[in-house]
Amino acid sequence: MDSEEIRTGATTNTVEAIVALVILVLGGIVIYGSSKLGSGWTSDGPGPGYFPFYMGLILLIAGAGVLFQTIFGKNKNTEVFVDREQLGRVLSVLLPALVYVGAIQLIGIYVASAIYIALFMTILGKYSWVKSCVTAFAVNAVFFLMFEVWFKVPLHKGTFDLLSGLGY
Repeated sequence: MDSEEIRTGATTNTVEAIVALVILVLGGIVIYGSSKLGSGWTSDGPGPGYFPFYMGLILLIAGAGVLFQTIFGKNKNTEVFVDREQLGRVLSVLLPALVYVGAIQLIGIYVASAIYIALFMTILGKYSWVKSCVTAFAVNAVFFLMFEVWFKVPLHKGTFDLLSGLGY
C-alpha cells in the first residue's frame, strides 16, 4: 500500500462470534438461575423465575442466531474490528473506569469520583493539576450537598469512610 499502513487485528466476524457466545452463555445462566427459582406457572400466577426464564430464552435464541449468521452467513465481515491504536484508546478509558468502580467500594463515591475526575482531566484532558483538582472538588462538593444534605440520600462512603469527620 502507498502511504497507508496495513491494519491488523481481530476481524469483525470473529468479534461478533465471541460476543454471540457470551450472549449464549449469559442466556444459559439466566435460564438455569430462573428455573431454580421456579419458572413455571403457580396457583398464584407466574413463579419468581417465569419472566427471567423467557428473557434468558430470548438471549439464547438471539445469541444462537447471531452465531449462526456469523459462521454460516454469506456476507462475512472480514475487516479489522479494532487495531492496536484504537484498542489502546478504548483501554485508556475502560481500565481507569474499572479501577474507579473498585475504588468506590474502598474509599467511597465522593473521594473516588474526585480522584477520577482530577486524574482524567490531568492525564487525558491535559489540564493543569490546579484546575483539575478544583473542578473535581467542586463537582463532588455539589453532589455531596445535593445528595447528603438536601435530599438526605446517603451514598456509599466506602470501607474506610474517609468523610466520617463530616458527620455524614
